[in-house]
Amino acid sequence: MELYVVLKLIWALLLGILLIGLGVMVGMDMGVGTLLRFVGKTDGERRVALNIIGPHWDGNQVWFILGGGAIFAAFPTLYATSFSIFYIVMILLLFSMIMRPVAFEYRSKVDATHWRQSWDWVFLISGALPMIIYGAAMGNVLQGVGFHFDWDGQYQQDESFIWYLLNPFAILCGLLSLALSIFQGGAMLMIRGEEPIYGRARRIATVAGLVAALLFVIGGVWVRSIKGFAYTALVNPAMEATPLGGPAVAMQSGAWMNNFHAMPALWLLPLLGVVGMVLGALALAARKPILGWWLGAIAWIGTIGTTGAAMFPFLMPSSTAPSQGLTIWNASSSQYTLGWMLVFAVIFVPIILCYTAWAFRVMSGKVRVGAVDNDHSY
Repeated sequence: MELYVVLKLIWALLLGILLIGLGVMVGMDMGVGTLLRFVGKTDGERRVALNIIGPHWDGNQVWFILGGGAIFAAFPTLYATSFSIFYIVMILLLFSMIMRPVAFEYRSKVDATHWRQSWDWVFLISGALPMIIYGAAMGNVLQGVGFHFDWDGQYQQDESFIWYLLNPFAILCGLLSLALSIFQGGAMLMIRGEEPIYGRARRIATVAGLVAALLFVIGGVWVRSIKGFAYTALVNPAMEATPLGGPAVAMQSGAWMNNFHAMPALWLLPLLGVVGMVLGALALAARKPILGWWLGAIAWIGTIGTTGAAMFPFLMPSSTAPSQGLTIWNASSSQYTLGWMLVFAVIFVPIILCYTAWAFRVMSGKVRVGAVDNDHSY
């Protein structure tokens, strides 16, 4: 196998790992923000919830930056096309993520009920909206996106962005992502919180895990009837990085199941997702939040892994010009770029994992109302 092909495969795997990290770590913080008004009935309880993720939320944003950076460097055609096509969606995502750190910094600056309640609504919106968009984006690419390229490589958008936001399957995927986020956030509130936050988070997160499992199964059945994408001719994985003049691609009902039929071992991924969600919910119900948190992480692995396995090697297929859809093979950077990026990834990703683990180890333990009753806490 050529080195160029190996590098493309490695970066496809790394991209999946970064998306999983984003779902687990950023999703956890977003879940706490979404739950803030429901687990905290008093201002003190809400401050406790915020301080549970206070030492970690900004560090966890590294996964968001890494995901975008990896797409930019390893798959630049995907980066340019997707960020342009989903421009309005990206603006909504960016706005909500800008408001979130503002809410952290300003909520407790004024000791006024209406002031703090207004920022609590910002936490809810800026926690739920990004996760819905994250899941909906997965649903969008599974259905194919309406775009094509002109002879000069300039992309043209063929469908309204409103359809991307509002179609039923994308909404289902968005709700699945939100449910997993609420589950992960609830598990963290149980790990570091006390009653009554502990009990409220336990009830909501347990339900969220079971709802996520149900939505995941419904989505899996639904995918069977969705028109997926499949090559109808031999493909050269070491092809030039251009979507023009590629092999023929057909849209076929159930095509996203082809990889699972060809390699039955891939069925372990959706099984992992369902098992993680159901057992995670049972673990929280049994008051074992640490186990539940890790099972939630496994659920994210199964969910993202299932999507990646179904779509391989497609990254963002085109519903209006299938042969011009973006894949691992035709949307990657040069061999030189992928090689150097891999060197930096091998160095810095372990460092990120180490300092994240260290931060959680050092800043562990329960957070109590008395500990946040000062001007230096959120």
